[in-house]
Amino acid sequence: MSAETLSQPAETSPLRIANFRAYWVARLSMTLGQYAMMLIIGWQVYNLARDGGMSVGEASGQLALIGLLQFLPLFVLTPFSGWVADNFDRRNVARLTILVQLACAATLAWLTWSQQLTIPWIYGVAIALGVVRAFNGPALSALAPNLVPKAILPNAIALSSISWQVGMIVGPAVGGYLHAIVPALPYVAASGLFVIAILCLSMIGKVPQPARPANEHPIRQMVDGLQYVVQNKMVLGAITLDLFAVFLAGATALFPVYARDILEVGETGLAQLAMAPAVGAALTALFFSFRPLKTQVGPKMLWSVAVFGLATIVFGVSTSMPLSLAMLFIVGAADMFSVYIRQSLIQLHTPDEKRGRVSAVSLLTISASNEFGDFFSGTLAFLIGPVAAVVTGGAGAILTVGLWSRLFPVLRTTKTFDPPESLDEETPEQTLEENIP
Repeated sequence: MSAETLSQPAETSPLRIANFRAYWVARLSMTLGQYAMMLIIGWQVYNLARDGGMSVGEASGQLALIGLLQFLPLFVLTPFSGWVADNFDRRNVARLTILVQLACAATLAWLTWSQQLTIPWIYGVAIALGVVRAFNGPALSALAPNLVPKAILPNAIALSSISWQVGMIVGPAVGGYLHAIVPALPYVAASGLFVIAILCLSMIGKVPQPARPANEHPIRQMVDGLQYVVQNKMVLGAITLDLFAVFLAGATALFPVYARDILEVGETGLAQLAMAPAVGAALTALFFSFRPLKTQVGPKMLWSVAVFGLATIVFGVSTSMPLSLAMLFIVGAADMFSVYIRQSLIQLHTPDEKRGRVSAVSLLTISASNEFGDFFSGTLAFLIGPVAAVVTGGAGAILTVGLWSRLFPVLRTTKTFDPPESLDEETPEQTLEENIP
């Protein structure tokens, strides 16, 4: 079967490929479990701190520490985790990391049920989750392009993003509402979802694995991955734009503060705050899965980040729950717009043999903008108050867009996703032929 014949029926739907279907369900289940768990971890830490006599600012500092403890393992392990994704079976790496997340969820379920949960226990789990995510992200990100032909990779990225965003929508709802029934239930549900993810990953057939460089030391391979990111201005600009914009404008760490002390909507309101940006992101990803973006991709990415910052500012000053939810919806939609473009550019502009290492660098910047951004937001809230912290961060994201458009003019001039002709054009056609029903 020729590549042209193969790509025709799968052109609009990567879900016709059995391996990708299993991957999609696995990522959805894992994300549901992760976000159900992480929302409640933040809620429990904040409430333990407040009930223990800490002020709003001091309790916000505890949330900041949670973000820092998750980021530090990623920062230290990222070069090694990228090398692992490029040199070992990515399916096995992903399965092992989800198994550790299962153990973390089960531990938190028991401690919550037995009323023995303390802040130090949560800190320990946060560190373990940081270690796991250092290896999980590069393996899963580098695995996806092996499951579909390059022609439909942007569609596959959009669909993969949908699974992630749906997990972000439903996960917090699962966590918030189950916690209102029985505090340990979110962790029990997360445990079951991690089991499903492991089973689905086990259903993925053998996929192409890039050849290991002959006679090249692992340290040299790790350095090569970092060098590729630095030398490719497209990849470097796209990665660092997200790093600084989301790092500055990350408001998610302060959701417990807004839910309890600003909007006063409780744990069910907390779930709604966490769901709102994910709803906007999921609808945006769904749109792109049917109508892939084809023109002016660089300028549109820059504009989407600017909208992200502006909506964050409005959320920061809002004392109305409907307005806050509307702004968070826009935040999620704008972020997904940027993520879709950025991930498509990075995957299509990176050779397969370097995707694990480049994905590891990308994951490090995402985690720096999320987990370390949480630390930054929590610390800033401790110093100047939560509202001022969110508004300052949103303004910083807008300034980042202006600066990056000048530092990386390639972002302004990139019109399409088309990669350089020098990149490897081979596709996993034999694997696809075996897995298309």
